[in-house]
Amino acid sequence: MKRILFLLLFVSVLLSCSKEPDTVNTPVTPPVTDTIPAQYGTPFGNVPDRQDAVIYQVNMRAFGPQSNFNSVIARLDSIKALGVNVIYLMPVFPVGTLKSVNSPYCVKNYTAVNAEFGTLDDLRNLVDGAHSRNMCVILDWVANHTAWDNGWITSHKDWYLQDGAGNIVSPPGMGWNDVAQLNFTSTAMRLHMIWDMKYWVFAANVDGFRCDYADGPPLDFWTQAIDTLRNISTHKLLILAEGHRSANFLAGFDYNFGFSYYGLLKTIYSNNASALLINDMNNTEFTNATNGQQVVRYTTNHDVNGSDGTPLDLFGGRKGSMAAFVVTACMKGVPMVYNGQEVGTPFRIVFPFTGRKIDWTLNPDITAEYKKILLFRSASAAMRRDQLTSYGDADICAFTKELEGEKVLVVSNLRNQVINFALPLPLQNTAWTDAMTGGSITLTTELVLQPYSYLIAKQ
Repeated sequence: MKRILFLLLFVSVLLSCSKEPDTVNTPVTPPVTDTIPAQYGTPFGNVPDRQDAVIYQVNMRAFGPQSNFNSVIARLDSIKALGVNVIYLMPVFPVGTLKSVNSPYCVKNYTAVNAEFGTLDDLRNLVDGAHSRNMCVILDWVANHTAWDNGWITSHKDWYLQDGAGNIVSPPGMGWNDVAQLNFTSTAMRLHMIWDMKYWVFAANVDGFRCDYADGPPLDFWTQAIDTLRNISTHKLLILAEGHRSANFLAGFDYNFGFSYYGLLKTIYSNNASALLINDMNNTEFTNATNGQQVVRYTTNHDVNGSDGTPLDLFGGRKGSMAAFVVTACMKGVPMVYNGQEVGTPFRIVFPFTGRKIDWTLNPDITAEYKKILLFRSASAAMRRDQLTSYGDADICAFTKELEGEKVLVVSNLRNQVINFALPLPLQNTAWTDAMTGGSITLTTELVLQPYSYLIAKQ
């Protein structure tokens, strides 16, 4: 009965909203809060501040033998041990079958769980398990388009972009023919989409969203959605734009995606571009960022792993990929690790991610190295929050950070050759502790760096 009342209330809200003009410039009142489901569990009280996040991306189809929520639950301790405090789950919703290529980003129902991964209770158990280990969970949200067999197609054709003949179309110019483009001039569609996002905050107690193709929907939709989500007073939510539009920060996103940083890092390794270009990227990628808003930086994710190669492929094998990750994790922004990266998975996890599975027993030495880097970052307020002072050159990425008496130094050789790095005057004749080994280091006037070697030190 409660379910029926819930649906009736929700339909009445949509009917009243559908009378408003379909214009993006008209202020829209979100559905009233008494239409949402009862809160499952207790809202998580330790969602990290923007600057303090370490994000771990879960691609469930490749994650384990069963490729489901329970596979992730079984590895929550291992994820936590990396220094992670934010788990990001790729889409958990049922996948469409009409015109389908079996993409997780082809959503058939925004408020259901894909039986491939388990049940709503399984998802709740995953979230509970993460919370009990002081980690939060965010869901991958696909707002721009739906599956062709999503119920909205038949019940609300006007919620979709149409051509001159009245045919619903795929996202223009993208080649994504398995999905149908939503129409963001529809007030009712916007309200329903935002309601569906709120549903998961209450029904599964999740802690935010990674918003797929965030540069697709208009900015004012995100402003509307984020403002509504921020008004859920019981929850602190993290909201990540998978986009590089600098105005995403103005819409209220906590994070933008570091597409440009990743592209530059590849160019430094493959085309011998200057490492000094990262300094410019540290400014341009953060345009419009205020109040701790960050860029999420990575050396791999589910897209580029399949299209470009693994970190081992792209960044000079084991040593080179770790030198790249040190800069990614420590210089600026917040780091993201893609599942399997931490064991040095030597093969690509290719779309639609249903083939080979990650072997979690591989390369414990690589895992240990990721742990040391990320745990030091998590323990260092200076590393997470201070403005950096850059000392690098064309081959070396070097910088310091200092906060409240703590000072850290990072030097990473991004070349597959020995580099004699002339130390700048502020670093000459200084004493440090190696943050990875605990040993003592005394710098003179020059630091000899072996190919793809790095130093993380503290005072």
